[in-house]
Amino acid sequence: QVQLVESGGGLVQPGGSLRLSCAASGIIFSIYHMDWYRQAPGKQRELVAHITSGGITNTVESVKGRFTISRDNAKNTVYLQMNSLKPDDTAVYYCHAMWGSGNYWGQGTQVTVSS
Repeated sequence: QVQLVESGGGLVQPGGSLRLSCAASGIIFSIYHMDWYRQAPGKQRELVAHITSGGITNTVESVKGRFTISRDNAKNTVYLQMNSLKPDDTAVYYCHAMWGSGNYWGQGTQVTVSS
């Protein structure tokens, strides 16, 4: 049974930082490409950051320079370090794993940026 479990969300003031974690089980984590998506109220789910199985990363323009994706294959975990958070970053953040026909989602973790 595949599980992706996100953690690390919460309430933070503008300019603050959070680190999200996504622990995977039931898959050969090291071969999967991993993503972080987010969905704000009333908006479509959007890709935030991507890391390949080989560790190549990419982030969308709106978070470039503020968010960093990384992975620890020994811990079957992918991370999203979020700095200089803005109210527009408020959303539910989802972890996503993809390889071949495998396509899995976590349950999401809420991030709220507010003073």
